[in-house]
Amino acid sequence: MHRNSSIQKDVTFEPGVIAEEPEEPSIRAVWDRVKRRLRAELGEDVYASWFGRLEIEGVSEACARLSVPTRFLKSWIEAHYQDRVLTVCRAENLNIDRLAIMVRGAAAIREPVTVRKPVESRAVVEPVHPIAFSADIVTKTAAPADDRSDISDLGGAPLEPRFTFEAFIVGKANKLAHAAAERIAEIHEGVSLYNPLFIHAGVGLGKTHLLHAIGHEVRNSGKRVIYLTADRFMYGFVAALKAQNALAFKERLRGIDLLIIDDVQFIQGKSIQQEFGHTINALIDAGRQIVVAADRPPMELESLEERVRSRLAGGLVVEVGPLDEELRASILHSRIASLAGVHPGFDVSDSVISYVAHAITTNGRDLDGAVNRLLAHVTLTGTPITVETAEAAIRDLVRNREPKRVKIEDIQKLVASRYNVSRADILSERRTAAVVRPRQIAMYLAKSLTMRSLPEIGRRFGGRDHTTVLHAVRKIEKALSEDNLLSDEVELLKRMLQE
Repeated sequence: MHRNSSIQKDVTFEPGVIAEEPEEPSIRAVWDRVKRRLRAELGEDVYASWFGRLEIEGVSEACARLSVPTRFLKSWIEAHYQDRVLTVCRAENLNIDRLAIMVRGAAAIREPVTVRKPVESRAVVEPVHPIAFSADIVTKTAAPADDRSDISDLGGAPLEPRFTFEAFIVGKANKLAHAAAERIAEIHEGVSLYNPLFIHAGVGLGKTHLLHAIGHEVRNSGKRVIYLTADRFMYGFVAALKAQNALAFKERLRGIDLLIIDDVQFIQGKSIQQEFGHTINALIDAGRQIVVAADRPPMELESLEERVRSRLAGGLVVEVGPLDEELRASILHSRIASLAGVHPGFDVSDSVISYVAHAITTNGRDLDGAVNRLLAHVTLTGTPITVETAEAAIRDLVRNREPKRVKIEDIQKLVASRYNVSRADILSERRTAAVVRPRQIAMYLAKSLTMRSLPEIGRRFGGRDHTTVLHAVRKIEKALSEDNLLSDEVELLKRMLQE
């Protein structure tokens, strides 16, 4: 290994056999914290896909030796997450300056190895099944017993129990995709018109959740279902070729009722793409359903062959769009309610939920990360969550942006919406309490967040005199010092306007 390199060459070895001195017991504890932090920061889906089988073997000479079961995982982590893992390790006080990712030996795929074997004997050991490496995690799912052998043979990933239609929050961004997924799941005989169903979306918008929900429903109807990520499909096909039983692998794959392929954009290699295309054609011709997900539409998957892209585009293509603020708030309510059942002291106010939903505009995984941070605040400090503490907790999840130039019109619209009045009411001469207080708050925010003069603000509020604006500003300033609830509400409005 070159001392100046952060990643060493492929090394095949067996767990439990470490040439160097035994690691300190504290290393395991630190590594557990690293994995928990990766899970919180990246989300459950990303963590399960790429880090669930990443283990630490030891630390020496400022280098952490990590291991994974496949070369594909090694290459993917090195290419996409090496710096992230190193940063998290350092953040958890693991004193290292580089990583070395190694591949666990094929002999260890089936069962732990406790006796050292000659190096040359490891390279010739082949798995019993085409994708036997995944059989150890199949028991995680509640699949019927008669399905397990088939799924184990084919290397199908387990269906996540949490990802059901009941747990999926529907909004404008995902309504069509959800309806299409439900329609396919309801068809128990024959095949739908939507074959293949192709769902595309950015990271963390819920496409994988829909795939698992379809799988659960179809499997519960007694059909044979297999869920594969792109890397599992590729590994299975390559392993079958090495084991000289590729034909049996193909026949088993084509004998199922529903094939679900996730992250199809990662399928690479001419022969693997050809086999993928042949599998799609064979299943469709046999009246079997296919559901595929990717991060972009079929015709934008430049790495796939034209005939494969065309076949995928020939069914129903639906998009899960960006989550709007209303949907983000609904997701937060659902996540918090679920956790509150396990942590009775976990209570988040509507104002905090509104702030988080407004501040985090990216995806559901960041929303999950925000909820985890709020839960950590409650459980670790024992203090209630305010807008201020929420802002500090989720700061790393809020994308850096240029400060927004606040407009008086935006202030008027937001305040009117929050207090269930119209903008016309705020600009009118009405003097009822339901209108006067929102109008004064809007004037206070206009003075606080814009560079407009008092006379200009007065003109923008229905042609009022500057003394009226000054009176409103002073009245709200006094109220803020006396009313904590009002202070929290106005602080929330400020943050929403500045995001």
